[in-house]
Amino acid sequence: MRWILSTWMLVLFLCFLGVRSQYRTKASQNLPLAERVQQLTDMAMKRPVLKFNGAKFKEYVKAPPRNYSVIVMFTALAPQRQCQICSHANEEFAIVANSFRYSPSFSNKLFFAVVDFDEGSDVFQMLRLTTAPVYMHFPPKGKPKAADTMDIQRLGFGAEAMVKWISERTDIQIRVFRPPNYSGTVALIMLLVLVGGFLYLRRNNLDFIYNKTMWGFGALFFTLTMVSGQMWNHIRGPPFIHKSPNGNVAYIHGSSQGQFVLETYIVMVLNGAVVLGMILMTEAASRKGDVKKRRIFAVIGAGLLAVFFSLLLSIFRNKAQGYPYSLLFK
Repeated sequence: MRWILSTWMLVLFLCFLGVRSQYRTKASQNLPLAERVQQLTDMAMKRPVLKFNGAKFKEYVKAPPRNYSVIVMFTALAPQRQCQICSHANEEFAIVANSFRYSPSFSNKLFFAVVDFDEGSDVFQMLRLTTAPVYMHFPPKGKPKAADTMDIQRLGFGAEAMVKWISERTDIQIRVFRPPNYSGTVALIMLLVLVGGFLYLRRNNLDFIYNKTMWGFGALFFTLTMVSGQMWNHIRGPPFIHKSPNGNVAYIHGSSQGQFVLETYIVMVLNGAVVLGMILMTEAASRKGDVKKRRIFAVIGAGLLAVFFSLLLSIFRNKAQGYPYSLLFK
């Protein structure tokens, strides 16, 4: 009889704890608006990016009433999730949150939060999210609309693109303040020192400075870098590649309005091969000497031009839907 009584007492005690926990959760979700805003403000003063699990997300983001907006980044930072761009996107998100924290426009009308998949998988299921990272704006009233999800495939996830999107959703202007990065300055100084030292050592023989071939290759490399879209990468900050939830990896963006970093490298190599083919054909036509060797150069150059220009057309055809022209490949 004693063990039966003890068992019943244990069951009653566990039931009491469960009811008490539910009561606390319900009470926290029904906090007065002023108290909830004050709690968020206090947390934001300590850490501009708030870390939410499923319970905190429901308490501060989903539960009404609200008179503030929340920008939530849904991510998967754990190494086993193999999200290559999540870490970079998280850094850009932190830059925006810190810029807002120390800007004149800082107020309790906007908060930044992050929900990691391993800490809030129920939130991902509730919102039907199957990829990461995702930036969503939760307005003061109503549910998020389609435009409240940032299109990072088109806009990228750079801090500058993010603040522009936030201003469109909230009318709050944020000026991006990036932490000082002296790596570029140090690299430039080291390069100048190396170049200066090299010129000093070769001060008695500087004929190489007048080498047209060297300057031509330098100009060609710079041109290929620019036409391949490297400046676009610097401005927009696109992902290196795109990995879908089913494990497929995309190296080429499916739209003419976006691109991946690896895609620009591929395009640069293809353009370089086309230029090499043109150079070989030009050299074959202008040089004098062995006719057989010139013919080989001409054939190789024509082959490079035909194959790699066809690949460029194929990539453009896939990105610009409806483009009618192709050469060797569709």
